[in-house]
Amino acid sequence: MHPAFTVCVYCGSRAGLNSRFTSAALEVGSWIGQHGGQLVYGGGKSGLMGVVADAALAAGARVVGVIPKALVEKELAHRGCSELHIVDSMHDRKRMMAQHADAFLALPGGIGTLEELFEVWTWRQLGYHDKPIGLLNVDGYYDKLLGFLDSAVEQQFMGKWQMDLIRSGSQAPSLLSQLVQAAGLSHTPNLDQI
Repeated sequence: MHPAFTVCVYCGSRAGLNSRFTSAALEVGSWIGQHGGQLVYGGGKSGLMGVVADAALAAGARVVGVIPKALVEKELAHRGCSELHIVDSMHDRKRMMAQHADAFLALPGGIGTLEELFEVWTWRQLGYHDKPIGLLNVDGYYDKLLGFLDSAVEQQFMGKWQMDLIRSGSQAPSLLSQLVQAAGLSHTPNLDQI
Protein backbone atom coordinates (compact mmCIF):
# COMPACT_ATOMS: atom_id res chain seq x y z
CA MET A 1 0.00 0.00 0.00
CA HIS A 2 1.24 3.46 -0.93
CA PRO A 3 1.94 5.66 2.15
CA ALA A 4 -0.42 8.59 2.71
CA PHE A 5 2.55 10.96 3.13
CA THR A 6 6.30 10.92 3.76
CA VAL A 7 7.93 12.96 6.51
CA CYS A 8 11.68 13.54 6.39
CA VAL A 9 12.94 13.70 9.97
CA TYR A 10 16.26 15.27 10.93
CA CYS A 11 17.54 14.51 14.43
CA GLY A 12 20.57 13.61 16.51
CA SER A 13 22.62 10.45 16.15
CA ARG A 14 22.95 10.85 19.92
CA ALA A 15 20.06 10.77 22.39
CA GLY A 16 21.00 13.89 24.36
CA LEU A 17 20.64 14.30 28.12
CA ASN A 18 16.93 15.05 28.35
CA SER A 19 14.66 11.99 28.30
CA ARG A 20 11.94 14.16 26.73
CA PHE A 21 13.96 14.17 23.50
CA THR A 22 13.68 10.39 23.32
CA SER A 23 9.99 10.55 24.20
CA ALA A 24 9.42 13.05 21.39
CA ALA A 25 11.27 10.86 18.88
CA LEU A 26 9.12 7.89 19.93
CA GLU A 27 6.00 10.00 19.55
CA VAL A 28 7.00 11.23 16.08
CA GLY A 29 7.78 7.76 14.76
CA SER A 30 4.60 6.29 16.24
CA TRP A 31 2.45 9.11 14.86
CA ILE A 32 3.82 8.62 11.35
CA GLY A 33 3.02 4.91 11.45
CA GLN A 34 -0.39 5.32 13.06
CA HIS A 35 -1.43 7.79 10.35
CA GLY A 36 -0.37 5.66 7.39
CA GLY A 37 2.78 7.62 6.67
CA GLN A 38 6.34 6.84 5.70
CA LEU A 39 9.51 8.04 7.42
CA VAL A 40 12.61 9.06 5.50
CA TYR A 41 15.65 9.82 7.63
CA GLY A 42 19.43 9.52 7.81
CA GLY A 43 19.53 5.73 8.11
CA GLY A 44 21.27 5.36 11.48
CA LYS A 45 20.27 3.15 14.39
CA SER A 46 21.90 5.19 17.18
CA GLY A 47 20.52 8.11 19.16
CA LEU A 48 17.25 9.81 18.30
CA MET A 49 17.63 8.59 14.71
CA GLY A 50 17.29 4.99 15.83
CA VAL A 51 14.45 5.79 18.22
CA VAL A 52 12.30 7.50 15.58
CA ALA A 53 12.97 4.72 13.04
CA ASP A 54 12.20 1.90 15.49
CA ALA A 55 9.01 3.63 16.65
CA ALA A 56 7.85 4.17 13.06
CA LEU A 57 8.55 0.54 12.15
CA ALA A 58 6.75 -0.70 15.28
CA ALA A 59 3.71 1.40 14.30
CA GLY A 60 3.62 -0.10 10.81
CA ALA A 61 5.30 2.66 8.82
CA ARG A 62 7.64 2.13 5.90
CA VAL A 63 11.04 3.52 6.83
CA VAL A 64 13.48 4.73 4.21
CA GLY A 65 17.03 5.28 5.45
CA VAL A 66 19.65 7.16 3.45
CA ILE A 67 23.24 7.04 4.68
CA PRO A 68 26.62 7.83 3.10
CA LYS A 69 29.16 5.00 2.82
CA ALA A 70 31.54 6.87 5.11
CA LEU A 71 28.95 6.90 7.92
CA VAL A 72 27.66 3.33 7.67
CA GLU A 73 29.93 2.22 10.52
CA LYS A 74 30.11 5.51 12.43
CA GLU A 75 26.34 6.05 12.63
CA LEU A 76 25.65 2.31 12.66
CA ALA A 77 23.38 1.88 9.65
CA HIS A 78 19.92 0.62 10.57
CA ARG A 79 19.61 -2.68 8.72
CA GLY A 80 15.95 -3.02 9.74
CA CYS A 81 14.78 -0.20 7.44
CA SER A 82 12.17 -1.03 4.80
CA GLU A 83 14.68 0.47 2.35
CA LEU A 84 18.27 1.39 3.17
CA HIS A 85 20.10 3.44 0.54
CA ILE A 86 23.87 3.67 0.92
CA VAL A 87 25.02 6.68 -1.09
CA ASP A 88 28.35 8.25 -1.98
CA SER A 89 28.13 11.63 -0.26
CA MET A 90 26.26 13.82 2.20
CA HIS A 91 24.95 15.82 -0.74
CA ASP A 92 23.49 12.66 -2.29
CA ARG A 93 21.97 11.76 1.08
CA LYS A 94 20.26 15.09 1.56
CA ARG A 95 19.02 15.28 -2.01
CA MET A 96 17.51 11.77 -1.87
CA MET A 97 15.86 12.48 1.49
CA ALA A 98 14.38 15.71 0.12
CA GLN A 99 13.12 14.04 -3.03
CA HIS A 100 11.27 11.39 -1.00
CA ALA A 101 9.71 13.89 1.42
CA ASP A 102 6.35 15.63 1.47
CA ALA A 103 7.35 17.57 4.60
CA PHE A 104 10.41 18.07 6.81
CA LEU A 105 10.66 17.94 10.60
CA ALA A 106 13.70 18.71 12.75
CA LEU A 107 13.92 17.24 16.25
CA PRO A 108 16.71 18.04 18.71
CA GLY A 109 20.17 17.36 17.35
CA GLY A 110 23.59 18.85 16.74
CA ILE A 111 25.30 20.55 13.82
CA GLY A 112 24.29 17.86 11.32
CA THR A 113 20.62 18.33 12.19
CA LEU A 114 20.97 22.10 12.01
CA GLU A 115 22.79 21.92 8.67
CA GLU A 116 20.03 19.76 7.19
CA LEU A 117 17.31 22.06 8.54
CA PHE A 118 18.99 25.22 7.26
CA GLU A 119 19.62 23.69 3.85
CA VAL A 120 15.99 22.72 3.19
CA TRP A 121 14.90 26.08 4.59
CA THR A 122 17.29 27.83 2.18
CA TRP A 123 16.01 25.70 -0.70
CA ARG A 124 12.46 26.70 0.24
CA GLN A 125 13.23 30.44 0.28
CA LEU A 126 14.89 30.08 -3.15
CA GLY A 127 11.82 28.36 -4.56
CA TYR A 128 13.43 24.95 -5.13
CA HIS A 129 10.52 23.37 -3.23
CA ASP A 130 7.38 24.43 -1.41
CA LYS A 131 7.21 21.60 1.13
CA PRO A 132 6.38 22.52 4.72
CA ILE A 133 9.18 22.58 7.31
CA GLY A 134 8.70 22.06 11.03
CA LEU A 135 10.92 22.57 14.07
CA LEU A 136 9.93 20.44 17.08
CA ASN A 137 11.02 22.58 20.01
CA VAL A 138 11.10 19.91 22.71
CA ASP A 139 11.35 21.33 26.23
CA GLY A 140 12.65 24.66 24.89
CA TYR A 141 15.64 23.06 23.13
CA TYR A 142 15.44 25.51 20.22
CA ASP A 143 14.44 28.63 22.20
CA LYS A 144 17.87 30.26 21.90
CA LEU A 145 18.13 29.44 18.19
CA LEU A 146 14.70 30.96 17.55
CA GLY A 147 15.73 34.00 19.58
CA PHE A 148 18.87 34.38 17.50
CA LEU A 149 16.85 34.11 14.28
CA ASP A 150 14.45 36.79 15.54
CA SER A 151 17.52 38.94 16.15
CA ALA A 152 18.66 38.32 12.56
CA VAL A 153 15.26 39.61 11.40
CA GLU A 154 15.56 42.67 13.67
CA GLN A 155 19.03 43.36 12.25
CA GLN A 156 17.60 43.01 8.72
CA PHE A 157 19.74 40.07 7.66
CA MET A 158 16.50 38.16 7.18
CA GLY A 159 12.91 39.06 6.45
CA LYS A 160 9.97 37.98 8.58
CA TRP A 161 8.67 36.13 5.50
CA GLN A 162 11.68 33.81 5.79
CA MET A 163 10.80 33.00 9.41
CA ASP A 164 7.25 32.31 8.26
CA LEU A 165 8.57 29.48 6.04
CA ILE A 166 9.10 27.27 9.10
CA ARG A 167 6.58 26.22 11.73
CA SER A 168 7.74 25.57 15.26
CA GLY A 169 5.87 23.90 18.07
CA SER A 170 6.46 21.83 21.18
CA GLN A 171 3.79 19.16 20.61
CA ALA A 172 4.64 16.50 18.03
CA PRO A 173 1.08 15.45 17.08
CA SER A 174 -0.19 18.97 16.39
CA LEU A 175 2.96 20.00 14.50
CA LEU A 176 2.93 16.82 12.40
CA SER A 177 -0.77 17.34 11.63
CA GLN A 178 -0.05 20.89 10.47
CA LEU A 179 2.82 19.74 8.26
CA VAL A 180 0.87 16.91 6.64
CA GLN A 181 -2.14 19.18 6.08
CA ALA A 182 0.09 21.86 4.54
CA ALA A 183 1.80 19.25 2.32
CA GLY A 184 -1.56 18.31 0.87
CA LEU A 185 -1.89 21.84 -0.44
CA SER A 186 1.54 22.01 -2.06
CA HIS A 187 2.30 21.25 -5.67
CA THR A 188 5.10 19.12 -7.06
CA PRO A 189 8.45 20.84 -6.49
CA ASN A 190 11.38 20.89 -8.83
CA LEU A 191 14.13 19.32 -6.73
CA ASP A 192 16.17 18.61 -9.86
CA GLN A 193 17.52 22.15 -9.39
CA ILE A 194 19.17 21.16 -6.10
